[in-house]
Amino acid sequence: MHQYVHGYSLRETQRLNEQSLILEELLHSDTAYPSGSLILEAGSGVGAQTAILTRRNPGIEIVSIDISQESLIKASASAKIFNQNAYHSRSNIHQLPFADEIFDHIFICFVLEHLEMPEKALLELKRVLKPGGTLTAIEGDHGACVWHPATKESLAVWQSMIQSQFQLGHNPLIGRELYPLLSNAGFAVKSVVPKWVYTDANNPTLMDGVVNKIIVPMIKTARQQSLALGLIDEVTWEKGIADLTTSGVPPKGTFFYSWFKGVGVKKN
Repeated sequence: MHQYVHGYSLRETQRLNEQSLILEELLHSDTAYPSGSLILEAGSGVGAQTAILTRRNPGIEIVSIDISQESLIKASASAKIFNQNAYHSRSNIHQLPFADEIFDHIFICFVLEHLEMPEKALLELKRVLKPGGTLTAIEGDHGACVWHPATKESLAVWQSMIQSQFQLGHNPLIGRELYPLLSNAGFAVKSVVPKWVYTDANNPTLMDGVVNKIIVPMIKTARQQSLALGLIDEVTWEKGIADLTTSGVPPKGTFFYSWFKGVGVKKN
């Protein structure tokens, strides 16, 4: 099984589905595919982004691939419930089972950060993309995150998650690298833009969603590995999680995080 710092639990599935809806407008508002387009969704996971893509782009056909059979089963079940025009296949992103230049567009979200060789993946994705087609990549950057009140324990928890991911050979700071990654893979980089969210007491619903439904559950998935690696002790972990949770509690809490969205075009 591919090592994934967040795991494949039911709670993680819930987080991914809630995250996709909370961030839908932020991440998808400027993505549109013409009806009849054949889209490759690389690293589809449990199908949370698939549902949004098909709903916002009627008439497209999606081929969704992932390395985890468990995730694909969940994604396929979801697609049947919502009658999505999506086909699911277990595939290695570094060795795709497709002919050259067959997809009109490619969408990859929250995947490159979990790969040991993201450049190799981008090259393979470019192979199956038609000339003139686009690759849209969305990635987080755990270095682009601040909150209040910040304590040494909450900062330690955050850093332990980052280091846990680095220990797997992955890159939790990859968002800032999207431009050179796309460029080095031979794409003409159309744009790379930050997709940031800031929450405070003026928007308690967003605050609760970002902090308590996305960020804190995400960090908790790295608990076992962080403790096992000796990156943090249990007392510091528990206090750090409690302290971080307060950043999602009005009126004093505030939270900021930025994702990055890049669009590359395959040259003719």
